[in-house]
Amino acid sequence: MGQITLKGITWDHSRGYTPLVATAQRFMELHKDIEIIWHKRSLQDFADKPISSLAKEYDLLIIDYPWIGFSAENQQFLPLNKYLPERFLQDQLQGTVGASYESYTYKGQTWAIPMDAATPVASYRPDWFQKNNRPLPATFDDVLELAEQGQVILPGIAVDTLMNFYMFCCTLGENPFTSPGRLISETTGLRALSLYKSLTDKTDPVCFDLNPIKVYELLSASDSFSYCPFAYGYTNYSRPGYADHILHFTDLVRLNDTPLISTIGGTGLAVSQYCLHRTKAIAYLQYTTSPNIQEHLYFDNGGQPAHMKAWSSGANNAATNQFFQQTLPALKRAYLRPRYNGYIHFQDHAGDIIRQYLISGGNPKNVLNQLDQLLNQRN
Repeated sequence: MGQITLKGITWDHSRGYTPLVATAQRFMELHKDIEIIWHKRSLQDFADKPISSLAKEYDLLIIDYPWIGFSAENQQFLPLNKYLPERFLQDQLQGTVGASYESYTYKGQTWAIPMDAATPVASYRPDWFQKNNRPLPATFDDVLELAEQGQVILPGIAVDTLMNFYMFCCTLGENPFTSPGRLISETTGLRALSLYKSLTDKTDPVCFDLNPIKVYELLSASDSFSYCPFAYGYTNYSRPGYADHILHFTDLVRLNDTPLISTIGGTGLAVSQYCLHRTKAIAYLQYTTSPNIQEHLYFDNGGQPAHMKAWSSGANNAATNQFFQQTLPALKRAYLRPRYNGYIHFQDHAGDIIRQYLISGGNPKNVLNQLDQLLNQRN
């Protein structure tokens, strides 16, 4: 047992838990006076559960960036720019994958360091496409055609539905939240809903109960589906031995000659404002998010790094059937969600509105009106 104990909270998947345990173990070997214990919670809790109570219980927190505004306003985390060396912060900024670093900044402060980088990308069963001598879908129309054959699977729980709605809006040329009090213009919103529903009408209703992990488990374990057009990427499933069948990951298809612009996700590592051993916690954070650890120890133990050095590694790409190289373009153009204090309330409920429309139909104008009403409840 170490003289100092740090408690951390992450999410319960090999990608979220195992690499942190590995980095903690090595860090403890180098610092005999410290013990680091990582706990885990469900992916749904990761997206939904309030961060305030967790910050009082844990020293180290793996977080989702839309919580940054709330956390900053309520002083839940340490402003890391006041604790970390400027050289380290500059390396993180220059080595960020897409908007990962920016996503954890708010009002000029850095509240977490990117640990994991992800955005919805396409994935498929290479054995099925080879066996059937089929080319991969290149356009949204190609995806619709494949869906008619029962081969398409995608995540349809509420939060993923909302992220994918953002994707359609961005790809149509208008980012959400650009007009005060309004989520999206009626023209873009109606077109986005129509496109989205044209796909979900052709897919198995089971999709509405799936998150990305469940999608990949089904896609890799059964022969019922062969292609997922967009879901947050998981490099684990592209590695030999992780699942029954290897999945390959690639960039998103094109819509009207524009590649789909998905919504960036990933995770960041923050230190609680209530941490009693800040120097030790910061030292572990710096160690775990450093380029060398991200490229090797973190990746080697199932992690999906956030540093460009790890993404550009030839060895890492060879080990994952070129996951990083193939999906990097999608990360670079991905849309950054809002981080203002109050956004989480919208995210927690907006997906249900869109999901219900995709399942049951109705007047799409009413959907947009409900979304705007929800958006304006934040105050």
